[in-house]
Amino acid sequence: MAMVARRRQGLLHRAGILGGIVLLLAWSLGPIFWIAVTSLKTESEIYAVPPTFIPHAPTLANYVTVLTGTRFPMFVRNSVIVALACTAVSVAIGTLAAYTITRIRFLGRAVVARAIVAAYLLPPTLLFIPLFIILQRLGLIDSLPGLALAYLTFTVPFSTWMLISYLRGVPTELDEAARIDGAGRLTLLLRVLVPVAAPGIAIVALFAFTQSWNEFLYALVYVYSEGVRTLTSGLVGMMMGDVFIWGQLMAASVIAILPVLAIYLIAQRYLVEGLASGSGK
Repeated sequence: MAMVARRRQGLLHRAGILGGIVLLLAWSLGPIFWIAVTSLKTESEIYAVPPTFIPHAPTLANYVTVLTGTRFPMFVRNSVIVALACTAVSVAIGTLAAYTITRIRFLGRAVVARAIVAAYLLPPTLLFIPLFIILQRLGLIDSLPGLALAYLTFTVPFSTWMLISYLRGVPTELDEAARIDGAGRLTLLLRVLVPVAAPGIAIVALFAFTQSWNEFLYALVYVYSEGVRTLTSGLVGMMMGDVFIWGQLMAASVIAILPVLAIYLIAQRYLVEGLASGSGK
């Protein structure tokens, strides 16, 4: 009887865990499923009561309209430019800064490391006015370079903070061996530390790209011309007053999700390795 009771408790425990996982997946994937389904519906079916969970007559008309009848492709291009530029600069600066903090002894090193964490935790809304004044004086308001520069205020501290933890986990014996072979600091960083920390650098690049790709507030405040809008602010521009073209909005949202999803699927191996190595530090 005791064994039967234990098995029953084990089954109930597993069922509870499975039920919790299903609820979390439904909570996370439910909105994405509804966006994808709505993008395939006709306008009449979108407003049908009761709503349909599976389109009766799936159509790609919303995607065709978004890609050929609006300026959304230009918004996507602008987002790609800004996100790639921010990712490249953030990873480069973050790697150099992390190497300096973890491998070079200097006065105030701990204070600098804490300041980087504090800069990352600083709410972006507090930087609106100071950043606007700086960008205005530089002549970068309403421009893609200005927007990319604004994004660096949160991607660089994040990248540096993450890479510090990864480089700290790299044995210093590798540094000593490379220095004995005559390697300078730059050679040591590029040929020894970067290859070893490649999974960590990959995950930092992925997160920096995602942050830049999904950013909305700065894109809404610092960019107002249609020609330099990113996809997040461009989606808002597709709402005309109190009129919401739900089919096109949902199609544009699906298109906005696909690049990030594709990157994560392609770099899944590095993502898993980076998370695993980061959790062990």
